[in-house]
Amino acid sequence: MMDEHLLQQALGGSIQPIKIFKDNGLQEKGDDAVLTTLMGGIVVADIVKSTLGPKGMDKILQSRDRDGDIKVTNDGATILKSIYVDNPASKILVDISKTQDDEAGDGTTSVVVFAGELLREADRLIHEHKIHPQVIIQGWREASRVALQALENSSVDRSKNNEQYYEDLMDLARTTLSSKILGHGYKDHFSKIVVDAVLRLKKSTNIEMIHIVKKIGGSIGESFLDDGFILLKKIGLGQPKRIENAKILVSNTAMDTDKVKIFSSKVKVSSPEEIAKIEQAERERMTEKCQKIINHGINCFINRQLIYNLPEQFFADNGVCAIEHADFEGVERLALVLGADIVSTFDTPDKVKLGHCDLIEEIMIGEDKAIKFSGVARGEACTIVLRGPTKQLLDEAERSIHDAICVISQAVSTEPRIVLGAGCSEMLMSLAVDQLAQSTAGKKAISIEAYARALRQIPAIIADNGGYDSAELISQLRAAHFNGKKTMGLNMTNGTLGDVMQMKVIESLNVKRNFVRCASEAAEMILRIDQIFRSAPRKREKDPRYPH
Repeated sequence: MMDEHLLQQALGGSIQPIKIFKDNGLQEKGDDAVLTTLMGGIVVADIVKSTLGPKGMDKILQSRDRDGDIKVTNDGATILKSIYVDNPASKILVDISKTQDDEAGDGTTSVVVFAGELLREADRLIHEHKIHPQVIIQGWREASRVALQALENSSVDRSKNNEQYYEDLMDLARTTLSSKILGHGYKDHFSKIVVDAVLRLKKSTNIEMIHIVKKIGGSIGESFLDDGFILLKKIGLGQPKRIENAKILVSNTAMDTDKVKIFSSKVKVSSPEEIAKIEQAERERMTEKCQKIINHGINCFINRQLIYNLPEQFFADNGVCAIEHADFEGVERLALVLGADIVSTFDTPDKVKLGHCDLIEEIMIGEDKAIKFSGVARGEACTIVLRGPTKQLLDEAERSIHDAICVISQAVSTEPRIVLGAGCSEMLMSLAVDQLAQSTAGKKAISIEAYARALRQIPAIIADNGGYDSAELISQLRAAHFNGKKTMGLNMTNGTLGDVMQMKVIESLNVKRNFVRCASEAAEMILRIDQIFRSAPRKREKDPRYPH
């Protein structure tokens, strides 16, 4: 009887809407939710699409604060980290870009663009072919498996031949830098710097040993690799500027006595003489602290914090070189490469591990002084000094160098196999997926074909960004691969096809494999969404303790 009563109310139109969500929460479902998620991912991919490839364009990222700081970059991860998105699908693509940057170091733009193209194909399959998202996902999983297998089969490992492997690493660095700001005119110079720096690590993945120093001035071509550790600081006044067989104490402690520091208390004095006694006590305490430091048997003291006049003079009188205000990152790196502990108390010298190096000297970089540590305990440590006319150029150069270091480091230590670039690998995977579609029945075959089209869009976008006819080039490239010319790719110098082996455009298998996996999984996650719930932010209530 109750069900009939409710049915009569519903048919009569007298039933009222039922409120489920609290505080004005919103719900999107059905086609609205699908459209919101798909379009959110596609729009983010379109933002970075024009930066893809060796002839991609740059973006200016300007802060809206008072300073209005700007970045000029074509790095996908940097761009997406700097923009604030509200769409949930957009945030997923931003996250996979960060993941690709952390895992592989490069391919941050490719992973977002490929995911966007998959979502574009999914939108067409859902609304034009009326294919259910689960059918599309099932087809994509099979297509992804076949594409990755084709990619693995095309990879080669030439790490057994040292000379050939060094050339492969150089080509890998050139390919990585070709889409960066350093790829135009300075590609060979910086490729050698990166490869030599990574090979010093002796197959270690600890790239913290490679210190990057930026110094405004000169040309970008004047950048160089130094086999020591360079710190952009100055040695204290009246202290030795050159120390051989240095014994170094790295510290993070307060070394100032300019004012009385008695916190949370008040001191009342009746005469200036009593103030002088307090100050004298402070000076004696600091002198005692300095003596404890010297008792460690050191000739160089490096502190993260400032070193004021009294301790500085004390160290100078005792022939100890004191370096102040080394920032936290600098102190951490120094402790790592010198083999030292970072200490804050000095009562147990026998338990403190000192740092060692063969030589500490003051050098000039441009017009400024810096401190160079040569012959450090960790011999693999080195410094890349970047020169350039503007801060923005140096920042982008640092990002480019970091990406190349990550790629080469992974190739040396983890995954030495390489694959062909210039759109060749994408076309190989696309043909393998097309063959799978031909042997698959039902609507699933249509989704597999869509996956192959999305793969072909990567070289098409690269060609478009170079100002070439992408439709003509991709059709020629597809025909060449179909006819057995498996090493053909895009020659972006003159806008034609070329043999990628002869052009020496190679990429790391690790980068390619990660971008296919991440993009496929992210697109699948977005495609599975059919409802979006948005909760309203918590209301700010007035604190009764503060009536005004």
